[in-house]
Amino acid sequence: MSRFVQPVPALGDPYASDQILRSHLDRILGPDGHGAVAGRLAALGAEVAGPLRAAHADAEAHPPTLRHYDAWGTRIDAIDTSAGWQAQRRAAAVHALVATPYLPEARQSFGAGARVVQHALLHLYGPESATFTCPVAMSDGAAALLARPDVDPSVRDAWLPRLISTDPDTAITSGQWMTESQGGSDIARSGTSARPAADSTWRVTGEKWFCSAADAAMAVALARPEGSGPGSRALAPFLIPRYGEDGGPAPGITLHRLKDKLGTRAVPTAEIGLADAYALPVGDPAEPGLHRMMTLVVVTRVHNAAAAAAGMRRGLDYAHAYARVRRVAGGELAGNPLHRATLGTLAVHAQAAYALAAHAFALLGRVEVDQDPAAEAELRLVAPLAKLLTGKLAVASASEYLECFGGAGFVEDTGIPRLLRDAQVLPIWEGTTNVLSMDVLRALTRNEGVAQLAARVQAAAELTGIRLPRVAGILATSLSDLRDQIASATKDPTSPAVLAGARGLALRLGTMLSAALLAEHGQWSAERGDEGPGIAADLWARQQLAGQDIAEDAHRYVEIL
Repeated sequence: MSRFVQPVPALGDPYASDQILRSHLDRILGPDGHGAVAGRLAALGAEVAGPLRAAHADAEAHPPTLRHYDAWGTRIDAIDTSAGWQAQRRAAAVHALVATPYLPEARQSFGAGARVVQHALLHLYGPESATFTCPVAMSDGAAALLARPDVDPSVRDAWLPRLISTDPDTAITSGQWMTESQGGSDIARSGTSARPAADSTWRVTGEKWFCSAADAAMAVALARPEGSGPGSRALAPFLIPRYGEDGGPAPGITLHRLKDKLGTRAVPTAEIGLADAYALPVGDPAEPGLHRMMTLVVVTRVHNAAAAAAGMRRGLDYAHAYARVRRVAGGELAGNPLHRATLGTLAVHAQAAYALAAHAFALLGRVEVDQDPAAEAELRLVAPLAKLLTGKLAVASASEYLECFGGAGFVEDTGIPRLLRDAQVLPIWEGTTNVLSMDVLRALTRNEGVAQLAARVQAAAELTGIRLPRVAGILATSLSDLRDQIASATKDPTSPAVLAGARGLALRLGTMLSAALLAEHGQWSAERGDEGPGIAADLWARQQLAGQDIAEDAHRYVEIL
C-alpha cells in the first residue's frame, strides 16, 4: 500500500504575480514612474522568492538567544541572532527599505511618491522577512524623528545617515523603548526619568518592559525630564546608544531577559533596565515632547498597516497555491464553489487592506515632501484608522488561511501557523484597537481630517456613479449615516455611550474609507479594461457597509480578484 504525499504548494514571484500592486503603482506613480522603479521591485521579488525565503526559514528556526556572561564571568548581555536574521538585515539596507523616502534622488524622481515606492518594497519584503519589518519600521520612525527641524543638528548628523544608509556594513537599525511594566498604553504613569549631565548630554533611569529589536545600535526611549510635570505630554524622546566602545552594552544598560512571545519569535524583544544610561535629547527636553514622539508613532503605525496588508496578500497566495494542488471529492479544491467563495472573500479583504495602507503612505509622502496641510490633517485620522482596521482584518484572514489548509495548517513544520501567530501582534503593537479608537474619537472631536475624509468619500461616490452605481449609492448612504454618528459622538465625547461605541465608530469609518479607495481604483481600472478592482469595491461595500452576503459573486469572480 503506497503512502499518500501531498504535493507542496509552490508560490510564484511576489511582484510579477501581484496585479493589484502593479495596477496601484501605475495609477499613483503613473506608468513612467512605475517603470522607473519596476527593476528594483522585480529584483526584490526574485530575492524574496529565493534566498530571502530561505533566510526567513532559518531565522524562524533559530530564534535569538541572550548570553548574560562570557566564559570568564564578565557581564556582556549579548544577543545572538541567526545567519538568516543577518541576511534579512543586509537585504533591508541594500533594497533601501528605510532609506528610500529620505534619499534626494528618490525625492527628485518620485516627489511625494517616494513613500509609495517604499510601501511597494515593504509589501514584497515583509511577509517572509522573519518580521524584520519590525526594526525597519522603528528605524524609519527614528529617522523621521531625527529629520525634524527642531532636533540638534549634531545629533541628527551623527545618527540619521547611518539609519538611512544603503551600505549593509554601515547601516544600523533602531529600537523603540516606550512601554513599562504598568502597560503600554498607560504612558502617563511612566517612571523613567532623565536628568542633564555636565557635558550637555543626559542620563536616563528606568525599566522598559517591551523593547523590540533589542539588538539594534540605538533606541528612541520616552522619559520624563527632570523638573517636568506629571502626565504624558511632558514626556520627551531620547536617543540611547545601545552599545559601548567595546561592543558590549553601553554603561547603564542591562538586558534582564528576552520575551517568550506568541509570534514574531525571530525578533529579539527584551526587558531592559536603565541606570544613568547615556542619552541624547531629540528636540528640546524643556518642551513637552509627546507630540514629537508622535512623528515616530505615525510612521510605525502606517508600517503596521503595510505589514498587515502584505501578510494578507501572501497568505492568500499560499491558500491559492494549495487549492490548486489539493484534491478533494475527486476534484481540485480550487474548483469547489464553497472554497472559491472563501478565497474570493479573502481576496476582497486583502485588497481593502492594501488600499488603506497605500493611501496612508501616499499621505505621509505628501506631508513630508509637499508640506501639504490637508494631507497632514487627513493623516492624523487615517493613520489610526488604517492601523486598527488592517490589524483586525489580518488576524481574521490569517485564521481563515490556516483553515484553508485543514490539519496541515495547524502543524508547525508547514510554516502555516506562523501566519496567525505573527498576525496577532498587529492589532496590539503601537496601540490596541481600543486605544486607537480613542485616538480616532479625539481626532473627530478636534475636527482633524474629518472634512478631508468626507470629501474623499463624496468624491468617490460621484466619480463612480455610472460605472459602479451600486457602490456609489452605498457610499452616499454610509456617508450620510456616519456624519450623523460623528455629530452625535462629538457633541458629548466623554459620555459612556459614546466611549463604549468608539470602536464600532472607528471601524465603520475605516471600512467606509477603504470602500471609497477601492472605488477610486475600481473606476480607474475599469476605464482601462480591468473589471477586477471595481468588482472588489462592489463586494466590499456590499458586505461591509450594506451587510449583504457576497459568497455567490465572490465564487464567480475569484480568478480576477
